[in-house]
Order: sequence, then C-alpha cells, then structure tokens
Amino acid sequence: MKPTVIMVGADKGGVGKTTTSRALLDYLARNNIPARAFDTENPRGTLKRFYPGITEVIDMNSVADQMKILDTLDSADVKVTIVDQKAGNLSSTLDTFDRIGVLEAARHGHFDLGLIHVVGPSVASLDEINEISDYIKGINYVIARNFINETNFFEWDEKTFKKYFADLPDATEIEIPKLNEMAYEQVDLAGVTFSNFFENRDARGKDANFSFVLRGYVRKWISDLDAEFGHLSLLQNLDHVPPEIIAKPKVEAQRAAKK
Repeated sequence: MKPTVIMVGADKGGVGKTTTSRALLDYLARNNIPARAFDTENPRGTLKRFYPGITEVIDMNSVADQMKILDTLDSADVKVTIVDQKAGNLSSTLDTFDRIGVLEAARHGHFDLGLIHVVGPSVASLDEINEISDYIKGINYVIARNFINETNFFEWDEKTFKKYFADLPDATEIEIPKLNEMAYEQVDLAGVTFSNFFENRDARGKDANFSFVLRGYVRKWISDLDAEFGHLSLLQNLDHVPPEIIAKPKVEAQRAAKK
C-alpha cells in the first residue's frame, strides 16, 4: 500500500476542522486502519490532547517539521498520515507544497494525497475554494460542509453551488452533521475520543460513567458521519476497510442519478 496523506484544513477559523480530524481518526481506528497525526496548532495542539499517543505537534512553517511528515512517509510504521492544519495555514501550506514538489509527486502517484476542506455556511468560507483551486488539481479534494451550530447552509442556493463547484468536476462533497452542544461539551470536558465516550470508556480505556443520553447523541452522530466518510474514494486504497462501506463519491453518485 502506498503512503496516504490526508490534510484537514481551512483558512477560515471556527469551522470545525479539528473536530473533523478527530472524527476521521476515530473512523480509521474503528476500521482497523493504523494512522499517525500531526497537529500544526503549535505550540499547544488540540488534536494531541485527544490522541497523545499518535500525534505530534509541529510548526508547518518549519522545514525540519515538514521533513518529519514527508521524509518519513515510506519509513513510518503506519502508512496513513493525518495533518490537522491550524486556521489560516491551508493556503500557505499548499503553496509551500507546490513550490517544493509535493503536489507534483502526489499527482505522479508517489503517494496518495487528499485534502478535506472544511467550510462553514457562509459565502466567505466558500471563497477559499477559489483561492486554492489551482493547487487541488490532480489530488483527492473533499469539501466538508460542517453544520456546527447552524441548521442549514442558508447562502448555499443552487446559483451559489454552481458558481463554486462548476470548475471542480472531481470534488467530493460530504456533510459533517451537527452534534448536540451538550454532548460535544461533555466529550471535551472528559478529554476522550468520540469513540471512547459513546463506549463509556475513559482516556485509559477503563469503564466510565458518562451520561447514557449524551452517549446516544454521540453514537448517532458518529453513525451518520461514518456514512459520510464511507463516500470518500481516497479511503479505497487503505488496508482493512470493509468493501461494503466504500461507495462512489457522493457528487459522482448524484451526477449518475441525474443521467
């Protein structure tokens, strides 16, 4: 299996990119896919708090830290790498990767590269798509609409959709459903993964005493999110993924249905 790098990021803050990274790591673990993670929220990363054993905090602007990710892809014990980009770093990271040949290497098949671009409900968030469109050609590009506290994407009408997605024929769109605020808060206070919370286990894996009701909300949220992650073609090459959970990318399936 080729090494796989999945970046999760957004230039706009507050759209839930680290929540998405946490959910993705949970998804991989539940499907027996070993992964490592890099948290670019230097010096104190939020992702590392929940996954201390597999996460390293780095400075994405440091050449030495870039080497920690890219020069170890073939030698690392695991072949899946998650890079959680801090707010405002996505465009600059893609520009750096372009200049040093990372994007070109991925396009030539030296490793698989995917970007999960987390966007909020505003057009301002969508404007980022235009800003990075030149970089994403030839890589796995996923637009993740994170509902956070909003109930709908009020500015995403059909006209807006066509404007931003017309030039992205290979993009995959997924939705990050809204998690009950109290449930999310309790997971954060407990300092455990989403999986541990709904399985009623503390950070050491021992029995906990989390609310049955809040665990139910997290369980349902994870179930819905697993279905969304199952649409991602970039997971098809990963070991141990049951074939029944792999589906066509949602956008591709929607287009086929319209024919």
